[in-house]
Amino acid sequence: MIGFKNIKSVLIIGAAGGLAEITASLLIKEHPEVRITGIDPRPIPHPIRHENIEYLKMRFTRTKFEKLFREKQFDLVLHLARMSHADSSTHGKMEKRLDANVIGTKRILDLCLKYEVKKVIILSTYHVYGALNDNPTFITEDFPLRASIRYPELRDVVEMDQLCTNWMWKNQSDIETLVLRPCAIIGPQIQNTMTRYLTTPYAPLPADFNPMFQYIHEFDMAKILIDCIAKVPTGLYNIAPDEAISVREARNFMGLPSIPIPMAILYGAAKIISSPLWRFPDYLLDYLKYSCIIDNNEIKKHIGNSAFRFSIHESLELLKLE
Repeated sequence: MIGFKNIKSVLIIGAAGGLAEITASLLIKEHPEVRITGIDPRPIPHPIRHENIEYLKMRFTRTKFEKLFREKQFDLVLHLARMSHADSSTHGKMEKRLDANVIGTKRILDLCLKYEVKKVIILSTYHVYGALNDNPTFITEDFPLRASIRYPELRDVVEMDQLCTNWMWKNQSDIETLVLRPCAIIGPQIQNTMTRYLTTPYAPLPADFNPMFQYIHEFDMAKILIDCIAKVPTGLYNIAPDEAISVREARNFMGLPSIPIPMAILYGAAKIISSPLWRFPDYLLDYLKYSCIIDNNEIKKHIGNSAFRFSIHESLELLKLE
């Protein structure tokens, strides 16, 4: 397993995201000698001012991306650039996500191998397991990925995870690779589906279901990414705290009004309710119906419980301050 003494050059893919910003900040604070290159096709909203951090606006599917690998000689790649499925469901946008998440990721992995990157950490999501009525109480990393059974819009997420997992085991003798499947990451800088749902007034709430959720604070997730560099070997890892909370309790704790609706009605209503009252993807409905709780024993073997500094209620409290 590599240590930080062997890490001199780091590439962060998806640098415009909130999690990438926090991770880069922690990394340069703890290891100021490391050179960080952050890339993203989007503008970087809050670039960190440091002599060892460089940001580039770039699509990571183009030829100049390979030139970057050749010139920078990266030791570590953090792939945090999974394109979100939260804001789109059209066929055209699905094709765009498949290109970015699957084809783009394959290119990244091949370049990592070609240019002898020492370690790759890839951010997937617990969504790959799917929210189904026969889910076990705690889902382990070897559980089948069933998210796309009901919702085809999650196909790109599942395909990306499977691609990375297969590549990881195939090349485990040449490169250390981690595929992380975190629970819902929440925080003021994370603009994902769950953060939006928890902070939206009058969001629908199932009247006849009350599934359990795990939440991890954005700073805890960033710290775990840093810990994974030197402490965690090749493998698949669920990332979640021990705690869980019901969706009803979480919404009540946020103190925002909700609209209790029977699930049978909510499925139909979601198709016609317009923004800003309902701006969430269709697949969220099943996660509001069935629990999808992931087992965290594998990651705790390497980082223990100390990485989870914020309790669920503390994470929700900080989300109120957004």
